[in-house]
Amino acid sequence: MIRRVEWSDDAVDDFEQSMGFIARDSEGNARPVSSRILDAIDLLAEIQTGRQGRVAGTYEKMIQNTPYIVAYRVTERAIFVLRIIHGSRDWPEGEWPAE
Repeated sequence: MIRRVEWSDDAVDDFEQSMGFIARDSEGNARPVSSRILDAIDLLAEIQTGRQGRVAGTYEKMIQNTPYIVAYRVTERAIFVLRIIHGSRDWPEGEWPAE
């Protein structure tokens, strides 16, 4: 069953800020990172892979060949993208990284 994908406002902000940061240095580097993240999220709609999340009720998917992690929640009909987080961020168990 393919689930629909929904993004939280926080996830949209995370994505836009991260891609903007990369693009400031090199727009050419931002495109493939962006594509890898979006492709991985699309694949989650078909096959939910990843590990138990640090925040209760969530899962985390490491994005291959990037330092990013997608935090998401699964329901019967949808994948909810909650956050997109750089792996170097301080991310304590049970909480989202501090802004």
